[in-house]
Amino acid sequence: MLTEYLAAEGIRTTAAFNGPDGAAQALSGQFDVVILDVMLPGMDGNEVLRHIRRSSEIPVIMLTAKGGDVDRVVGLEMGADDYIAKPYFPRELVARLRAVTRRQRDVAPAAALKVAQLELSPGKREVSWAGKVFELTTSEFDMLESLMRAGEMVSSKEELSLKVLGRPREIYDRSVDVHVSNLRKKLAAASGGEVEIETIRGVGYRLRLHA
Repeated sequence: MLTEYLAAEGIRTTAAFNGPDGAAQALSGQFDVVILDVMLPGMDGNEVLRHIRRSSEIPVIMLTAKGGDVDRVVGLEMGADDYIAKPYFPRELVARLRAVTRRQRDVAPAAALKVAQLELSPGKREVSWAGKVFELTTSEFDMLESLMRAGEMVSSKEELSLKVLGRPREIYDRSVDVHVSNLRKKLAAASGGEVEIETIRGVGYRLRLHA
């Protein structure tokens, strides 16, 4: 049913009915985005995501059980770009799909952003520290770009949710927090702790450099 609905929206899909097949297809280089159910035979969705993230940053949208907050957080911590709880409205899924693919494709030519030795190229979708490129997921990349453009200004969670995830932040939604946490770890590893994401309690986040 979902395949038929997406086809009517002009979205071409290929379905895999178990974890190993899904992981193989996700890594084939033939697709723009992965819709990944947590409950799969052969290899569950979290294991499939772990397998994908070992070698690819393809955008992944997780489908989780209704009220499955633990599933959602685990998926985001493992590198999922977004999630949708079941049961869901197909129209909402289409909106999430278009948002994540638009962030990858519709990149207007723009100058590289640079903060100390941290450099981000919007056009190339590439980020580096001291000339050494390191990998970020689609959402992590967009999160970093938004924070770099904000400079000394604090970015609220609501603002980041709209700019990065393409949707208003809901009450108790931890998506932004988890993406920031993942990004914070990667920045620390790449820069040796010279750049970090500072938490402004009750407000949001901003980039901070250590002298």
